[in-house]
Amino acid sequence: MSTLEVAGRKSLVLLSGGAFPDLADEIAHYLGVTVTPTTRREFANGELFIRPNDSVRGTDAFVVQSHTTPINEWVMESLILVDALKRASAKRITVVAPFYPYARQDKKHRGREPISARLVADLFHTAGADRLMTVDLHTAQIQGFFDGPVDHLFAMPLLSDYVRATYGAEDLVVVSPDTGRVRTAEQWADELGGRELAFIHKSRNIDAANDVVANRVVGDVAGRRCLLVDDMIDTAGSITKAADLLFAEGAVDIVVVATHGVFSEPATDRLKNSKVSEVIVTNTLPIRPEQLFDKLTVLSIAPLLAKAIRAVFEDGSVTSLFHGRS
Repeated sequence: MSTLEVAGRKSLVLLSGGAFPDLADEIAHYLGVTVTPTTRREFANGELFIRPNDSVRGTDAFVVQSHTTPINEWVMESLILVDALKRASAKRITVVAPFYPYARQDKKHRGREPISARLVADLFHTAGADRLMTVDLHTAQIQGFFDGPVDHLFAMPLLSDYVRATYGAEDLVVVSPDTGRVRTAEQWADELGGRELAFIHKSRNIDAANDVVANRVVGDVAGRRCLLVDDMIDTAGSITKAADLLFAEGAVDIVVVATHGVFSEPATDRLKNSKVSEVIVTNTLPIRPEQLFDKLTVLSIAPLLAKAIRAVFEDGSVTSLFHGRS
C-alpha cells in the first residue's frame, strides 16, 4: 500500500528526493508502505521540476532526502518538493534529512561569515516544512535554528552494538579526533561501559577547508586498541592524521566509527591505504561503488528512521527511542 492510516483519521505518505531513493525504499519497507511516485524533470538551464503523482491532500507527508554531492541540487530539489506538497494541501510536512546540509557552518568564526546552517533551516520553513528529522547533527545548537519541532536522532546505539559485538569493549580506548568532539567521545565511552578517553589536540586553518594539523595525543593509548569516533568523514584528512599520531604513540589497532560517510576525494584512497583495521559508517548518505573498500562497513539507518517516522505519525515519543537522550 502507498499510505499508512491511523484509525481512518489520517494517512502517511512517504516521498523521496532523487539523491538516494534506495534509502527511502528501505524505510518504506520497514513502514509497510510504498514510496509515493513523483515526476521529476530538469530544464535545459538546470532548473528543477518535481511533482507528486498522487493526491496528498490532508496527508502526513514525509520527504526523505540525503544531501549528498551535488549538495546544492538536492537541497533545491527538497525545497521544491516541500513547496509542491504545501500547495497540494498536505496537512503536515516533515523533511527527513539524515545528513543535515551545511551543518558545519553553524556559527561565525570571523566577521562577514554566513551561518549557512541557519539559512537552510529558514529555507525549509519558508518552503512549507512543519518539522525536521535528522541524524547526528554536527552541533546540537542547530536544533534551535528551525522554527518548529526537530527530531534529532542518534546513530550511536546502532554503531555501538556493532562495535561491542565485533570487538568487545574491555580493551578499547575511545578517542576524539579533536577537542570539539570530546563530548561525543564521552558519550561513546559511557555507552561502552565507562571506557578510558583520549583526544587529539589539533589546529585548523580557518582560511582553507579540510586543512587540519594533528599535534599531539592527550591520554594513554600505548598498547591499546583505539576507537576513533567522529560525526562525519569528509576527505578523511583529519581522521587519517589522527590515526597516524595514535600509532606513533603506541596504539596497536585503530577502528574508525562515524555516522556520516561523506567521502569526498581523496577519502577512499586515504582510508584504504591507512593502517586502520576497519571504518564503520551508516548509510545516511549513499556510498557509491567507487567509494567502497575492503575495510569499510556500512550499517543501515533505515530501521531507526522508520521507527521515528512511525512515532511522529502516531503522535508518539521520539525521545523514548533513545532512553530520554536529546
